[in-house]
Parts: sequence; structure tokens; C-alpha cells
Amino acid sequence: MYNNIFFTNVLRILEERGMTKQELAELSGVSTSFLSDITSGKGNPTLNVVENIASALDMPLPALLETTDLDDETLALLNEGKKVSDLPEGYERITVVLPGHRAFLAKKWGEEAKNKLNTLSEHQEKE
Repeated sequence: MYNNIFFTNVLRILEERGMTKQELAELSGVSTSFLSDITSGKGNPTLNVVENIASALDMPLPALLETTDLDDETLALLNEGKKVSDLPEGYERITVVLPGHRAFLAKKWGEEAKNKLNTLSEHQEKE
């Protein structure tokens, strides 16, 4: 699943920046052919390669792995029909950049959601 999220984010960023795979290859030290394999979902990059690509794109690695613009249905298709999210319906994982006071609130909301999910999980285990 993470390979799919990673390669869709790399392709999106290349398009947004008007960059070519060749330019990314030169900046990252990853061959153009391997980049093509990665961005077509065929390559299986090591953590080192993924870090080099993230660095070349000047993007934090988690941002390339945690979220994507693709909907769950499309991701499931890319992931050979396997469930993409481990979260219950009605919940989603997001990554945002916020000013400090808003980040504080978002962290509190996140903690509340985790507590609720833990309670739900414990309740389901008892059944």
C-alpha cells in the first residue's frame, strides 16, 4: 500500500513542479529506469532510495507516505483489492501544517479520536 501512496505522491509533485523523472533521477541519485519502475508501481524501493527521493523533492518522507489525493476505492484497486485503511468507517488519517494554536487543537482532537477508537476496540474484543 505504501508503495502506491508513495508513487502517486511523487508523480503529483513532479507534475506540480513541472519536473521530469530525469531531473529527479539526477537530484536523487536514483536511475531514471528505476524511478520509472517505482512510479508505475513495479519497483520496490529500499528505505534509502525513498529517503533520497524525498530529499531531492525537498519533502518530508512522512508526507510522501501518509496521505494521497487518491480516494480509497482507487487505492484499493492499485493495492489489488486489499483494504487500504485500518481505520473504521467515518475516520480518516490526515497530515496538515498548522500554526501552533491550531496544531494544539488538532492534537487534542486526535487524542480524543484515538481514545474513542481504543474504547471501541476494547468493546469489540469483549464481545
